[in-house]
Amino acid sequence: MLKIRLARIGKKKSPTYRIIISESTKDTYGHYLELLGHYNPFSKVCDVKKDRVLYWMEKGAQLSPTIHNLFVDQNVINGPKIKAFQAKKKEADGSAAPAEVKTEAKPEAPAPAPIEEVKAE
Repeated sequence: MLKIRLARIGKKKSPTYRIIISESTKDTYGHYLELLGHYNPFSKVCDVKKDRVLYWMEKGAQLSPTIHNLFVDQNVINGPKIKAFQAKKKEADGSAAPAEVKTEAKPEAPAPAPIEEVKAE
């Protein structure tokens, strides 16, 4: 299946992204079919070839959730945004819920009998 998704490029701690179309099982750093645009998350600049994106969508290409939300912001496609990731569950106090560990209850060993004092005669 073809997917339109982001491929990270740029320096360490200063990412920029290419918007590419590739096979969903292929690595984003490898060969891709076509470069559809660029996205800089710091300056929020997004250059997209709208006609090519719509062409590939007509051919059946799927959008990643992040790209879908980006294209909605850029008015490339119409529709509501979708949830891009799963949030962690939180407890009532606001901290993240720890994973429950199930352990079997071990029977307690019987307490040792008290030692009787031996009187020397």
